[in-house]
Amino acid sequence: MNADELLRDSLHEQAAGQPPLGPGFAERVLTVRRRRRTRALACAAAATAAVVAIAVAVPLLAADRDHVHVSSGTHPHDILAHPDQTPPRNLIAAGNVALAAYYTWSNVKQTDDRAVTLRDYRLLDQKSGTYVESPEWSFLDVAPGMRTAAVLEKDLPARRIGLLDLFTGKVERWIALDRGVASVAFSPDGGKLVATTYDENPDLRYRADYDSDGDGEKNDWMPQMGQSSRTGFYVLDVNSGKGSWSEVTDVDELNTRQDFAFSHDGKLVYSGLSTEPHMQYYDFAGKKVARPADEAYVHWANAAGLSPDGRLVAGGFAGDDKQTASVLLDPHTGEAVTKVRGQQLLAWADDKRLIAWDITPGSNEFHNRLVLVTIGSDKVVPLSGFRKGNDGAAGRWTPIFAER
Repeated sequence: MNADELLRDSLHEQAAGQPPLGPGFAERVLTVRRRRRTRALACAAAATAAVVAIAVAVPLLAADRDHVHVSSGTHPHDILAHPDQTPPRNLIAAGNVALAAYYTWSNVKQTDDRAVTLRDYRLLDQKSGTYVESPEWSFLDVAPGMRTAAVLEKDLPARRIGLLDLFTGKVERWIALDRGVASVAFSPDGGKLVATTYDENPDLRYRADYDSDGDGEKNDWMPQMGQSSRTGFYVLDVNSGKGSWSEVTDVDELNTRQDFAFSHDGKLVYSGLSTEPHMQYYDFAGKKVARPADEAYVHWANAAGLSPDGRLVAGGFAGDDKQTASVLLDPHTGEAVTKVRGQQLLAWADDKRLIAWDITPGSNEFHNRLVLVTIGSDKVVPLSGFRKGNDGAAGRWTPIFAER
């Protein structure tokens, strides 16, 4: 497909009475979290071991919950925006996705030369449609449908994963593990979890002669680059809590935190790389496999990834000092198909719209807000207020998206 064909499709759909542009969020979660999160990995082994993953006896999610009003569900207008709020207090959503949670972070000093980065989560309360403080958790991800979150307790690595009901705010079930994990992510269908195992907390920080937070002092807390305690990953069935652990070795080129995530179709897991080919995929037994054909040009740093219909891949920044823009690629050839507005593409709201970070032209690159952009249009719909501070400043919030 070329740019003319794509533009024509978009304009025809808009003329046919598409709903008005609106803020919304991507088809998948996150570290980038997040959703796509991670950078380096060299060699992997496949020492797959049976996991001692036991679903602790706690009541399952109530069946009648399906009949309860879901705040993140479909609304008469598919855009819920709050451009006056930063961080957001009320639900932000558009198209097929919503802002399921977000976090701020801070470094907590442990010794004179060591600290730990702690995340302070705000998680959607499905009853009120607001984001509520969730101080119990060190890491979390939200399942498609936004009824359940997978949570890890403080003091990483954690030895169990909680399944949190977003209606009651209570953990309905625990999955116990025989190895410590420091991240967790749902598969696209919500049926599986991938949990990354570490020997030590990957969020430890050490004094460095650097000023990333813009306070004028070269005394920041930084990770020890090139030193990772990552050991492998679990793939777990959400309903039964059962699964297996796979060892992934050779961590010479990893960042201290290098979390695994699922591929677009949920059949593989991947880790980002800091050098070519930038992504390494694995089967559930920990064996290296080739990239899926439609993810040949997906890059971990471009969080939105593959579009829901598989026709486009979100690329990097392609703007200038007068106007922001990001490129969209052909998933099979890697050729540029078109551009859309936006500083950084975060998530697909549907096949034609994306959520992005964006700035006011000519302003500070870190003074950005969530916006909704549309293929074939220069219109930008603000979804949130502008973030404050430099990239390394504590208190800046990071979004986590989920399919609604």
